[in-house]
Amino acid sequence: MTASESGDADATVEYAVLLDVLRHGRRNDDRRFDSAPIAYALGETNFRLLELTLEEDADVSIGDRVAIAPTADRELVQRVEESSFGDLSNTASSEVEYVVEDIVDADEKRFVDFYNDAQPITLRLHQLNLLPGIGKKLRDKILEERKRYGPFESFEDLEERVSGLHHPKEVIVERIIDELHDDDVKYKTFVRNDQ
Repeated sequence: MTASESGDADATVEYAVLLDVLRHGRRNDDRRFDSAPIAYALGETNFRLLELTLEEDADVSIGDRVAIAPTADRELVQRVEESSFGDLSNTASSEVEYVVEDIVDADEKRFVDFYNDAQPITLRLHQLNLLPGIGKKLRDKILEERKRYGPFESFEDLEERVSGLHHPKEVIVERIIDELHDDDVKYKTFVRNDQ
């Protein structure tokens, strides 16, 4: 249990974005009309896929942002459980990419800083090489550009300064989606279960 889950007063509030809301619980639940409403959600900080048990009177819909931790700050959520991509409803799985894009857009600096701060993982593998379409040559261009001219300021700055790096935001989004789809990805850069 982390500080945020225990309700520690010093913890920052952690939010999730709703991917789908099932007002009568899961469809395959025999007690469907007696079941508490649930929602599938994606954590903003660590991209955890979650199943939330909602308060009966929770007036929420897809795309809404709800507090999930600390417990004291949960107004609409009774319980938070980890989920996996395969457990999501069809609606939730179709919303994931849009929500990831919105999270990346809303916190551009965090993801641009990934390009600024990425380091070697092993002697042969660099964090930048985990991003789709970034091989040795493009990685070296990014590293040289940040070393020579300093940190990147935005996705636009990245695209302008590094020839061959097209759509750096979409590259990040694609990596996050890959990590969400595959639980067996060896190096998870963005999707973490540490909070």
